Formats: sequence, structure tokens, C-alpha cells
Amino acid sequence: MNKKKVIVAVTGASGSVYTKVLFDKLVELQSQIEAVGVVMSDNAKEVWQFELGNKDYENYDFNFYHKNDFNAPFASGSAKYDTMLIVPCSMGTLGRIAHGISNDLISRAADVVLKERRKLIAVVRDTPFSLIHINNMKTVTEAGGIICPANPSYYSLPKTIEEVAGTVVSRVLDLAGFEQKSYRWNED
Repeated sequence: MNKKKVIVAVTGASGSVYTKVLFDKLVELQSQIEAVGVVMSDNAKEVWQFELGNKDYENYDFNFYHKNDFNAPFASGSAKYDTMLIVPCSMGTLGRIAHGISNDLISRAADVVLKERRKLIAVVRDTPFSLIHINNMKTVTEAGGIICPANPSYYSLPKTIEEVAGTVVSRVLDLAGFEQKSYRWNED
């Protein structure tokens, strides 16, 4: 099995629980991973602290990069990171990606992933969508990205907010090509 090199970008959209559950799942899947590079916007850190009441993102053993660190390996296609997960993805970030505005490491990494025809998965969280949002989602999709809204499912009968978020994160990890145990419709 080829191990994955994954970029996780965290923007300031509400939904830090999705990021926390994703980080926890990536720790569980470490046998399938060569590297995890994380870039969090300043707003993402503030939202995490507000929503989750802690700075536990600092406790994960991933490679963290500053939002303006264009020397991060995944700022270039030569580093061969194969997957980028933006969880959650703000509409501002999505708009910059859709229009090729690489003004920080998140938008630069997304630009690299798209130009190299690798996998970009944007977990958009805002609602409702304006026509601008919809057009930006269309543009990113046409460029090869996958828009995976943070719309949880309930047929697994989740009991906690983490389990609800896990329904989205499991879908994201499936889209990224990870082998994992998760709820499957009508399977025992």
C-alpha cells in the first residue's frame, strides 16, 4: 500500500469539531500515512478555542506550518503531497482558490494540488449558499476539486456531537482513499 502525504488546511469557518474528529481519525490511520502537513489560519485557531474551549490542536504530532510559510514542502508540486483536505473550508478561502489567488499557504497549496491533478476536498460549512458561493463551488469542481459540504447523516444513529461530525469526516476520508471502518448503509 502506498502511504499518503496529506495536507490538512483549517480555516476560520465554524465547525472545529470536524477538524478535531479528522485529526483523531488521522492518528488512527497513521499506518496509511507518510506525512501530515497542517496549516491553520489565525481565525481557525480562534474558532477552535471558542467552540471547543481549548488549544488541543497543539497536542497533535503533525507537521504544522504558518499560514504564510511558502517554504512548506506542499507549497510546491515537487513534494508530491497527494491529498488536501480543507476542514472546514470558509467561503472566503473557497473563493480565493476558485480564482487562483494564492495569497497564503492554504490557497497556494490548493492551487498546487489542483494544477498537479491531485485530490482536493473542501468541506464547506456555511449555509445558506449565495450564487457567488455556488459559482465558486462549480469552478473548483470543474478544476478537479471535490466539494463535500459538512452535512452530517443520521442513519448511523449518532449519539454525540463527535459522532455526528464523524459521519462527515468518514465520508471525507473515504473520498481521500483511506481504508477505514465506518458505518456503511445496509451492511452488517
